[in-house]
Amino acid sequence: MQPEREAVACLIGPTASGKSGLAIALALRGAPGPVEIISLDSAQVYCGLDIGTAKPSASEQAAVRHHLIDLVPPEVHYSVARCHADVLRTVSEIRSRGAQPLIVGGTMLYYKALLHGLDQLPPTPAEVRAQIAQAASALGWPELHRQLHAVDPETASRLAPTDAQRISRALEVWEHTGRPLSDWVRSSQAAPSERLQPLAMRTLALMPQDRAWLHARIASRFEEMVSAGLLEEVEGLMQRPGLTPDHPSMRSVGYRQAWLHLSGRLSRADFLQKGIEATRQLAKRQITWLRSFATEGSIVVLPAETAGLDQAMAVWASPG
Repeated sequence: MQPEREAVACLIGPTASGKSGLAIALALRGAPGPVEIISLDSAQVYCGLDIGTAKPSASEQAAVRHHLIDLVPPEVHYSVARCHADVLRTVSEIRSRGAQPLIVGGTMLYYKALLHGLDQLPPTPAEVRAQIAQAASALGWPELHRQLHAVDPETASRLAPTDAQRISRALEVWEHTGRPLSDWVRSSQAAPSERLQPLAMRTLALMPQDRAWLHARIASRFEEMVSAGLLEEVEGLMQRPGLTPDHPSMRSVGYRQAWLHLSGRLSRADFLQKGIEATRQLAKRQITWLRSFATEGSIVVLPAETAGLDQAMAVWASPG
């Protein structure tokens, strides 16, 4: 499956594109040798977020070893930098056992950090994040985006007013250090040795060609999640002391809408509609990322509707 030891096989794609099933089939086929999957999913890292994240089942995890799943409790903020470090460490550990790593996921920000490296930024205390989350609850993210523009217009100009995660990160850096995030990024770029280095990968991307095909899969899967107990799962999470809808885990697609419904702020019909719409929007953003990666030549694209095991194996077996 991997022509070069230095290059790690990677499979990415939008939500509901079939990448997880294909990854397990690839792992069961073998490399030669055993294959272990490294999840690249910003929601599957959280313990207790199982149904709404389409986390691999117990039987799937028994058949193929998975990593970076159930890493942290849902109250913890899991950063891009931590993901980068966790992936590199896990790749090394897998190879030390004589196995082959296969990175699989759809969190494109994580993939970009692995592909291009990452600027080293200062960690921020949990209390600073909590203060910003409280402000967002009271004022809304568009207002916090305006506040960010006042102290770091360069960063704010690159972010949508609803980009909660990155607005929060930029404000955290400002509040904690008194320096704009854009300054930290420039300093890191001026000293390449201080950057987190990229990972060599051979990447296959599943790209849906038919929007109606993907939308039908999204709707069907979301309804299956609800039938499987998504609302009951979120109801249990809401009982956890300290967990709020402003935590990144609870801003995940499906969980945000379920929380609103269980809080009496959305009807069941609106919950279903908004959950499906939010998943479609997520897929649209993921596809935009994939197109940019394809333009720079860093991925090999296969149609998600027809991609099969033999095609995927051929991509990683090909030279170059």
